[in-house]
Amino acid sequence: MDIAAWFDINNTLVNIPIGSGYAMSWIEAVGTVFGLLCIWFASQEKTINYLFGLVNVTLFAIIFYQIQLYGILLLQLFFFCANLYGWYAWTRPDQQTGDTLKVRWLSKQKLAFTAAVSVLGIGLMTVYIDPVFALFAQVSVDTLNLFGAGLAQPVLEPDAFPFWDSVMTVLSVVAQILMTRKYVENWILWVLINVVSVGIYAAQGVYALSIEYIILLFIAANGTRQWMRTAKDNGSRPAEAC
Repeated sequence: MDIAAWFDINNTLVNIPIGSGYAMSWIEAVGTVFGLLCIWFASQEKTINYLFGLVNVTLFAIIFYQIQLYGILLLQLFFFCANLYGWYAWTRPDQQTGDTLKVRWLSKQKLAFTAAVSVLGIGLMTVYIDPVFALFAQVSVDTLNLFGAGLAQPVLEPDAFPFWDSVMTVLSVVAQILMTRKYVENWILWVLINVVSVGIYAAQGVYALSIEYIILLFIAANGTRQWMRTAKDNGSRPAEAC
């Protein structure tokens, strides 16, 4: 198989009898499996989740470019960096206590700040999602062309669902940051994100991703339950964490 063709969402691995039939691509199938493994190990507080996450976000970035979900494409670049940081943060002992991060809840002040930033971010992203991605694409192509890539500027379609795309983008950024710091609230946000994602991906015809996010919804709900219990064992309560 041609390596370049493997990354094409039209390169079918298997036809799934969903609705009138759905052709799952190789890249979608592999990305889906790695995504499920990443979230499952994260819910179990296993650091290896970040290894699976790095592969997952790389493959999904390629998929989202092809289906014109630009906000989520940009999100994958953030996720790649966040996975590297999370891997570091989860394994780095505190310089004073020698302990690694513990699962806990956000304080009232941090919770209020997080909510305010999320609302503001969603509003701004909804308005500027197309020009932001267009600028990003132009800068990326110009940078590659400096090294002799010889690429033409891409012709980009408008974002298919700017508001919902923005909701998923902003909340996913917030949730990922909270996860790298082991705050319980990250799982509550992932539950909401997964509900929205199921609808968006189904509307775009990417049914395998919709099925994946249904599974992820249950994993996130289980992660919420487990991390709430762990936080309690660690002496942390909602709106009381330091």
